[in-house]
Amino acid sequence: MIQPGLHDDVVALAVGYGRKAAGKVGNIGVDAYPLSSFAKGKPVFAGRVVTLKKTSENYLLVSTQDHHVMEGRAIVLETTKSAFEKDPSSGIHKHQIFSIWPQHQYTKHKWALSVDLNSCTGCSACVVACQSENNVPVVGKKYVLEGREMHWIRIDRYFKGTPEAPEVAVMPLMCQHCENAPCETVCPVLATVHNDEGLNDMSYNRCVGTRYCANNCPYKVRRFNWFNYVKKREEPLHMSYNPDVTVRPRGVMEKCTFCVQRIRRGTNIAKDEKRAFKDGDVKTACQESCPADAIVFGDLNDANSKVARLFQEKRTYKLLEELNAVPRVGYMTRVRNAERAEVSGHGSEHGQPAHGPAKDEGKEDKKKHGNNVQQHEGELV
Repeated sequence: MIQPGLHDDVVALAVGYGRKAAGKVGNIGVDAYPLSSFAKGKPVFAGRVVTLKKTSENYLLVSTQDHHVMEGRAIVLETTKSAFEKDPSSGIHKHQIFSIWPQHQYTKHKWALSVDLNSCTGCSACVVACQSENNVPVVGKKYVLEGREMHWIRIDRYFKGTPEAPEVAVMPLMCQHCENAPCETVCPVLATVHNDEGLNDMSYNRCVGTRYCANNCPYKVRRFNWFNYVKKREEPLHMSYNPDVTVRPRGVMEKCTFCVQRIRRGTNIAKDEKRAFKDGDVKTACQESCPADAIVFGDLNDANSKVARLFQEKRTYKLLEELNAVPRVGYMTRVRNAERAEVSGHGSEHGQPAHGPAKDEGKEDKKKHGNNVQQHEGELV
């Protein structure tokens, strides 16, 4: 799988799986240790001469990076340090928000999430934490190939620049819990509705799986449950389910809930202790697992909460704000230290998560990779 930035004479191989006696979980991938030599009991990969040649065998490469693309629009906003120091809000275009419905009023809580694109490293710890916390099933290679992955949060990766010297940007993407949620208006059975705290809720026992909501979601964050994965869970692995989260049946739509079970637990604890809810009482699974502290969750009705302060930052923007969905997730513009010669140039009009071509078709094909990273110096491009 050719990746931008990888030299033509370099082959990278993931090491760590390929064990022969670890069952079906460990017996995944390729054993790379035969390529190594041992010095003082430790594997050494340097100094080995390796020859590569074509074989008649085929191995299916499966990736989710070309699923749910949002090409051709300003997705990841970034600027340079000098441009940011001149004007922190340069390049962030604010759209007029309008609606045929009256604006939502929230008397208790107004939950929101902030994601700092400067801090995110794309490690995917949030993806694993979300899957464990919310009983998200493992689909497997066969059905991921068919586009049926079930993750409630994904990491989109974008390349920018030339294939020889690319720059990489990553973006965690979960349900945006939109104020004007496009999914809610098309559900024929009202299985997805807005609650009085600003969450876009799902009633699984009401959902009939029309998938209209998935079709109408511009962020492509809703997942359809194709199989009854609960029955496939072997004992004692069924004990690993989180008892606070509904185990969904086959035929319903799923998505991020902002860890509503943690919200209920945190607010109930504050109520039982006869005190006001305070900032930090609730942390989502993705926030708690993020090693870079890139994700912050809280109550916008609390003006002193960290998330409310981050939403007032000039770096904060809403994803695809021009669609008037009014997301409850705010992204913070990425600021790069390095200056590039083409910093004031215009990006491609057609971008997609860069994942490399499925086969080597020469350098000309590598130059076709799109660009969704909008870099600017005084203007949005």
